[in-house]
Amino acid sequence: MRRIGLAALALALPLFAPTWVGAEAAYDADNTGKNVRDREDRTLTPMDQSNKKEDLDVTANIRKALMDDDTLSTNGRNVKVITRDGIVTLRGPVDSDQERVAIARTAQSVAGVRRVDNQLEINAQ
Repeated sequence: MRRIGLAALALALPLFAPTWVGAEAAYDADNTGKNVRDREDRTLTPMDQSNKKEDLDVTANIRKALMDDDTLSTNGRNVKVITRDGIVTLRGPVDSDQERVAIARTAQSVAGVRRVDNQLEINAQ
């Protein structure tokens, strides 16, 4: 009985393999262009976060506000927040323009923020 089950599985497996391959081929996970851009010092990355107490507090308060917002997608809650001298840079993918605007508004509403540089990108899916 067990041999019949294994034989049936061995025969059926190739039928499903093209489905798995097709799913992988539909999604291009190559971020090479963005990685090159980030290495060229033209944009801020999390490594550029200031260690001043005021800037760390601003970043932490924005992050808390984003995590507490149940209307945001997982992408929206996980954007990069970088603060230097009260200037907040927001980077990463979001699901819609409305989410992009809402995150920028949230960041601007935090005490200590002088300006928000909204570099959020809308996911093209």
